[in-house]
Amino acid sequence: MKFGPREIVTPFRPIPLEVPTGIKPNEFFNSTENLNDLVNNNGLLLNPENLLLYRKALGHSNEFDCSIIYNTSKTILNPLGRPVRRTQVADNVKQVWNRMNQVTIDYMLELYPDPAEALILAGEASLDATWPLTSPGVPSIRMLHNHFIVFPMATLRNAKLADASNPNLTDGGQNSLFQAFMRNVYHDFFEQALHLEILKPASEADARVGLTGYPQGLPSWEIQGGASALKNVQFWREYDEVLKGFIDFYRTFFSQVSSHNAPILPDVYFPKQVEGVLLFNNDFMKTAKKVRDHCIVDAIYANAIRSLIQRGVSLKRRL
Repeated sequence: MKFGPREIVTPFRPIPLEVPTGIKPNEFFNSTENLNDLVNNNGLLLNPENLLLYRKALGHSNEFDCSIIYNTSKTILNPLGRPVRRTQVADNVKQVWNRMNQVTIDYMLELYPDPAEALILAGEASLDATWPLTSPGVPSIRMLHNHFIVFPMATLRNAKLADASNPNLTDGGQNSLFQAFMRNVYHDFFEQALHLEILKPASEADARVGLTGYPQGLPSWEIQGGASALKNVQFWREYDEVLKGFIDFYRTFFSQVSSHNAPILPDVYFPKQVEGVLLFNNDFMKTAKKVRDHCIVDAIYANAIRSLIQRGVSLKRRL
C-alpha cells in the first residue's frame, strides 16, 4: 500500500440561503443573518457565553464533523473586530470553552475507541484579523472556532492519493522551510522557554499518521496522562503557553526577514529565550537571510512575505 496524503470527496449539501444581490459572499457569510441560519438550522447547543456547538453543513467528513464557535455576531458587528485568538477570549468564556472541548473529545473517544478503526482530529482555527474578508483562505465565518472530525480508517485506506503538486497541501513553504533549516532551534527554543508538566514534545515518528504522513513534520506534543489530562486546568494553561511560544518564534523570525539584524522585539513573551536561543543561533539567522534574499529578487514571493510579517505584528498586538 502506498502512503501519502489522501483525497476524500464528501457530497455537497447546499446551504438554504441565497446571497443577496450586491453583497459579496464572504461579507454575507459573516453577517448576523447567516449566523442566525447557522444557529437555527445546524445548531446543537448554545450557552449564555455565546459558544455555539453546531454540525458542519459543508464539512470534511460525513462520519462526524462539528464545531464550537465563539459567536460574537450580535455583540460585535465588525468581523475585523472580533476575537481571533484564544488569548483574546474572556477568562470565564475560555473556561467554559475548555470544558466543552474536553467533553466533546471525550465523547468522540467513547464513540470511536479503536485508533485502528477511526482517526480522531480536534483543532483550533485561530484566525488572523489582518486578512481581508475577500482574501483566499479566509474562513467564510470569521470567528474563532474549534473543529472536531472523525475519519473512518477504511475510508482513508480506500481513498486515492492526493496530487502532490496541489497547493492546498502546502503552507506556502514556511513549514518546509522551518523543518529543513531550523528544526533543532525550534525545539531548543520551546524546551528552554516553556516549563511544561503535561505536554511534552513528541518525536516525528510518534506523531505521524502512518497512512497519510500527517502532520507532515509539524511540531507535535504528547499529552501525558492521555485524554483524562484534558480535565486538568493545567493542560489548558500549557496549551496557551505553547501558542505564545509559537508567536514569539514566528514574529522574531519575520522581524529578521524584514530588517537585517533587527533588535529583539519589545513585547515578546519570552525575551530571555528569544535573545539567547533565537537571535544567537546561526541557522535561525541564516534562514532569515535566505528568505530576505529571495524577497529581493522575487516580487510575488516578497508580497506574500510582507503579508506574513504584517500578520506577525498583528498577532501580538491583538493578543
